[in-house]
Amino acid sequence: MGMYSKYIGISLLFMLLVLVRWFQNELFYDPYLLFFQNDYLYIDSPRQETFKLVTNTALRFVINSGISLLILFMFFKDLSIVKFSALIYLFSFFILIMLYLYFVLDPKQEQYYLFFNVRRFLIQPILLLLLLPAFYYNRLNQ
Repeated sequence: MGMYSKYIGISLLFMLLVLVRWFQNELFYDPYLLFFQNDYLYIDSPRQETFKLVTNTALRFVINSGISLLILFMFFKDLSIVKFSALIYLFSFFILIMLYLYFVLDPKQEQYYLFFNVRRFLIQPILLLLLLPAFYYNRLNQ
């Protein structure tokens, strides 16, 4: 694979991440999208279907993680980085989804900001933004 095709492939994968974000209202059930756009620190948590919400959030995490792992593979061409990253994603998912469930099942206004950030790690490819420069820096130092 040439250098240009590598960068085109990575760009297309980043565009997929953008499309997931762009069409989030159509693709996923999430009443918290509108809730967190408003002045959420002063209003009550919205009603939601818990199973549907958690399933859609998990699906979005899996889609973002899969695309992110493909980006890491295309960027570094190293399966050990992808395997290690997959373990990080899996470990992070279990911790974050438990916290997410706690906040969904027992919403308290004083915990909305923490809930907002836990939810953000689940629905946005933030781990990619942490892993990509970390592995790149590690490569430069080897």
